[in-house]
Amino acid sequence: MASPMHARRAKLKSQLVSAKAKLKHHVTPRRLLLLSAAAASAFLLLLTLRTLSAAAANTSSPAPVVVHRSQQQQRDDQCDRVPAGVAEALVHYATSNATAWGRGRRRSAEEVAATARAVSRRAPCNLLVFGLGHGAALWAALNHGGRTVFLEEDDALVSGASPASLAIEAYRVAYLASAADADELLALRDSEHCTGAAATQLSPGHFDRSPCKLAVRGLPAAFYEAEWDVIVVDAHAPPPPTTTAMMGAIYTAAVAARARRPAAETETDVVVHDVDKPVQDRFSTAFLCGGYLKEGVGNLRRFAIPSHKEGMPFCP
Repeated sequence: MASPMHARRAKLKSQLVSAKAKLKHHVTPRRLLLLSAAAASAFLLLLTLRTLSAAAANTSSPAPVVVHRSQQQQRDDQCDRVPAGVAEALVHYATSNATAWGRGRRRSAEEVAATARAVSRRAPCNLLVFGLGHGAALWAALNHGGRTVFLEEDDALVSGASPASLAIEAYRVAYLASAADADELLALRDSEHCTGAAATQLSPGHFDRSPCKLAVRGLPAAFYEAEWDVIVVDAHAPPPPTTTAMMGAIYTAAVAARARRPAAETETDVVVHDVDKPVQDRFSTAFLCGGYLKEGVGNLRRFAIPSHKEGMPFCP
């Protein structure tokens, strides 16, 4: 009599043989071939759809044009500059017989051209002009695309400074220093109150708080809103400028130029007219410094003053 163990083994063997027979019956070579063909067709269809999708995307979306910011900035700068021919025409207009800079006072073509070069070289820039007269339109035009601010002591000139055809930004200022004290004020060049903190950055009301007698009080907010690239002192104001105005303007220009924040280009061009006059001559030499003098044309001087760091002497 067979043992139970042998009976179970025989039963399992019988079931295995039966399963193999069924598998052989259902999975025929024909069915395997059809299954393989279907899988290959599905793969080819997916590959074709992917290729067509990529081609459509390339056709509808052209390759982007990459322009480096520095190149674009250079193009913008070139577009903002006044063409050389226009600048020359403006200088010609400014020096023609039909244009009077003031009461019998004239600038030579060389002096006007020197100021124009100083502005054009930095334009578009921040341009500050002490004095408002017939040349205002010239300086504003040469600084096309930049900001030009005029500071003037004559109320009448400031009130009539912005006709509809011109965009002139002008403000009235008052110079409190007395011309009779010119010698005393010139000695302030060595005063700690006036030149001891040249590296201090300007903030609104800086000159109002200054203990220096040369400081111009009541400067407009516009003065403190920018760091000035070019400063022109006595830009052909119609009446002969007072010595009081010139002393305060030269001192203010000297401080503003030195107070600029250090950057890649931190020199400020300061142009002073009428240096044949004693006050303009002495004060420009003392506060703008002979060591910073870059150009002299007729009765005009151009200084290039760098921003000052802590510890730098007022003059080189």
